[in-house]
Amino acid sequence: MRVCVVGGGGREHGLAVALGRTADVVVTPGNPGIPGSVATPPEEIDADLFVVGPEQPLVDGLADRLRATGRLVFGPGADGAQVEGSKGYMKELAADADLPTARFGSFDDLDAAVAFLETLPGLYVVKTDGLAAGKGVLVTESLAEAIDDVRAKLSGDAFGAAGRRVVIEEGLTGPEASVFLVCDGERAVALPPAQDYKRVGDGDTGPNTGGMGAWSPFAAEPPDLAGVAVDRFALPTLAALRARGIDYRGVLYAGLMLTPEGPKLIEYNIRFGDPDSQVVLLRLTSDLAALLASAASGDLTGADPVTVDPDPAVLVVAAAEGYPSSPRTGDVIEGLDAARAVEGVEVLCAGVGLDDQGRLVTAGGRVLDVVGRGPDIAAARDRAYAALAEISWPGRHHRTDIAR
Repeated sequence: MRVCVVGGGGREHGLAVALGRTADVVVTPGNPGIPGSVATPPEEIDADLFVVGPEQPLVDGLADRLRATGRLVFGPGADGAQVEGSKGYMKELAADADLPTARFGSFDDLDAAVAFLETLPGLYVVKTDGLAAGKGVLVTESLAEAIDDVRAKLSGDAFGAAGRRVVIEEGLTGPEASVFLVCDGERAVALPPAQDYKRVGDGDTGPNTGGMGAWSPFAAEPPDLAGVAVDRFALPTLAALRARGIDYRGVLYAGLMLTPEGPKLIEYNIRFGDPDSQVVLLRLTSDLAALLASAASGDLTGADPVTVDPDPAVLVVAAAEGYPSSPRTGDVIEGLDAARAVEGVEVLCAGVGLDDQGRLVTAGGRVLDVVGRGPDIAAARDRAYAALAEISWPGRHHRTDIAR
């Protein structure tokens, strides 16, 4: 089978590694650190299966355009992509499906938004309605800070058009979990859960980022979480989508809060998470290409069961100076070969490019994903940080407490 992965970050590198165990993989546009990267547009590539990584091409209808030419695509059409393209739409869908989730409201008027904030008990969550690359969320205990954030978003100052409508939610408490649900429009198969670290600093301090690390399995993981994610979340959601005339074939990324009352939905995304999917994908021992092809064809009934290496995986993101606010680019990356020589380590390239001398350089905020595998969490963590110590460029930074 020939698989085309669309995208060019660490998630797509992880997908390429996992899919490449049983398939021939091409990645577009990829990046200089991902083998098999080509500049050819996906519409011009001949492949048996297309796997779309990022959310923006899905919202823009890439899966629809590919399917219109007879291609097999793992990724929702533009109608299903509304699940992430509009957080208000997602919350309304969750209400239709009777999913456990936080009380919420959607607003484009400041006075109405403030009035709703004043009804909440004291932990406030403010989200851009539109796409904001995982960064359009404020969680705060300060009503004044929440009001200021709503004002900045609605004005367009904070996130442009993506923030001119906001979703405000009652804050939930508990550990977070990521569950990736492979869907064929009617059925769903869960991959092993993971947990990511969203804030830039140790101890979950500093601003939210796209993710600074992840681990799978994680310490607070309930033993039945994958089954609950299928039965209580994915299947009712797919039924609600079908009631709207939407045949959802792709991944539903369920961000769950493990509250004292049980798992509750924080949000759905329409693509594999980054970096939390990488620790899951690298643990798979079953045929990922065959599983995604079955989902894309609309029939998971004959798919082989998902099997997983029991060894845990721990991922640490190596970030550029200034990330997340203003990452510096163009710094030469050194030590990759030594890092990859560490036992049990995979280094995935995310924000990288080439300089005029052909050297690998930083080209984004999150530059590398360093993944350690081992017989237990401590060993996996030690290997990831040992490999990270071999890598250098000016201003590189990372969290030191991933999976601690």
